[in-house]
Amino acid sequence: MSELDKYDSWLKTDTTAAIVIREPLVPVEGVDGVVFPATYAAAEDRKVFPGGYNIDPPEGEKNVCLIDSVGSQANRIEPLFAKPEYSDLVPQIVIGAGEKSVNLLEAGHRAGDAIVRCTQLQKKLQDAFKAILKGNALDMAKVAPTSLVFGVWDSRDTQAKLPRLVTATIRAFDVQKLTRSAQFNPSTDYIGLGLLQDTTDKKVKNAYAERGFIHVPASGSHGGVIAKGGIRRDVTFSLAALRLLSAGDDATQTLALRRYVLGLSLVALTAPAPTYLRQGCNLVPNIDFPRTVTLVYIDGKREELQVSHDHAIAFARIAAKAFVVGNSESVQFDPDRAKKDIAGEGDVKQTRKRSAKAAAEPKTEDD
Repeated sequence: MSELDKYDSWLKTDTTAAIVIREPLVPVEGVDGVVFPATYAAAEDRKVFPGGYNIDPPEGEKNVCLIDSVGSQANRIEPLFAKPEYSDLVPQIVIGAGEKSVNLLEAGHRAGDAIVRCTQLQKKLQDAFKAILKGNALDMAKVAPTSLVFGVWDSRDTQAKLPRLVTATIRAFDVQKLTRSAQFNPSTDYIGLGLLQDTTDKKVKNAYAERGFIHVPASGSHGGVIAKGGIRRDVTFSLAALRLLSAGDDATQTLALRRYVLGLSLVALTAPAPTYLRQGCNLVPNIDFPRTVTLVYIDGKREELQVSHDHAIAFARIAAKAFVVGNSESVQFDPDRAKKDIAGEGDVKQTRKRSAKAAAEPKTEDD
């Protein structure tokens, strides 16, 4: 057995379901440190969700708090492939937009993002999405392979959708929600010293406050949480979903495609996770409770799996060479294409009506 075909049983037979990682985390301040979760906008019906931290249930000691979502984790991991030590594994598609350059690996909607759709790659990507609808992911793998790893939905055009193969979330358990208050004090008493005119006009007072000329109290705002039940990062790599990828009826190309995507997924799976998520949320592995990596079979059997990051990179390079990585390109965002895209003209014209119809239909649990 060569290095290239050592995982072929995962790719050819329906015996394995997934690789699962569970990694206990701890705030850099310690296990009792205060962590600031992500905050979310309120639902249209504020009774459903009033906004703020996503804690279920919202009251009580036994709860689960979302620290970092699946989408956020994917957007943190994917730019890894733009780093020099990984950049040869995938095409580097760079879009010039005014004075800014954006790598497709940084685009929130990946191959379905507006920034790449409004370039000369529009037709190429549209054809790749149409091929996916017919069960062929080869073209997409040649231009945007990480869209196969982290999922993509061409919601503005063909409606082609691929599930995430690698998903990660960070949650805290049994959290105690805190609040915080603050008081802004201006450098001097502008009104008392006659530097600004006193006023009862609310609009003027708000302007004074906004510009930092008067005292501004801030009470009862989000103060983070203390995770009494610990914090854990859960990562799942669905081998069952990977086996759904194909290059049409070409069995040889299908195997090469799956090996390539497997290599990229293993790199993403084993790469050191970003520790700084946001202000007040800097998490590191809890060395008292090491992470576990488990291979889960379709019959429920579980076994410990040993796959180092260095080994994942080595395999990914072998698989990428055999697959032949697509060409890197530098393209420009085209405002004219953007105008046509908004108007439903140009390359999106033929699929626009179908997309609108699909968007209006009820969504399933998989959407």
